[in-house]
Amino acid sequence: MTDIPASAARGGTVAEQERTAARKAGLWNIANILTMIRLLLVPGFVFLMLADGGHDPVWRSFAWAAFTIAMITDLFDGELARRYNLVTDFGKIADPIADKAIMGAALICLSALSDLPWWVTGVILFRELGITLMRFWVIRHGVIPASRGGKLKTLAQGIAVGMYILALTGPLATLRWWVMALAVVLTVGTGLDYVRQAVVLRRAGAAERKGHE
Repeated sequence: MTDIPASAARGGTVAEQERTAARKAGLWNIANILTMIRLLLVPGFVFLMLADGGHDPVWRSFAWAAFTIAMITDLFDGELARRYNLVTDFGKIADPIADKAIMGAALICLSALSDLPWWVTGVILFRELGITLMRFWVIRHGVIPASRGGKLKTLAQGIAVGMYILALTGPLATLRWWVMALAVVLTVGTGLDYVRQAVVLRRAGAAERKGHE
């Protein structure tokens, strides 16, 4: 089939290489430590977000700082793991959980405080959780690489949620609405693209198994 990417056709090889790397890397490496820090930041962020009724600008600023640190660690841990061969089974499981935990906590807190419509939180969380499960569903056939659209989606979500965490008023409060609208559009669009890639990857894996029978 000409529409199957080369990376998908080599899914078994990629998965085997990742398993080999996971065996070589130890648990206590910098990439995993950053992931653990991000997980530990989640309860601290929730406390800061809801402190003093959840609408105090000072506490919200502290919550924004915790959220920003978590987002920064997200930028580096995956890159460090790939670049320095630090991929581990723990990291493959904990990293997406940490990503979704901090973003989910922020969205749920914002909606609980009536700062963000619940439907926005629902759309984003449904997409993020669904794609994470889908990645595990096809992982033995290969890895769905992060696309440029996916990276833009993550950036837009981080900026939008960060702006909502801060107690903004005036033009900045209006601007954050448009940034969040962009984030939702990218969330839905990239989610559909990942579904397409997952289907192609599964078909390629099934065809490869039949070829070996």
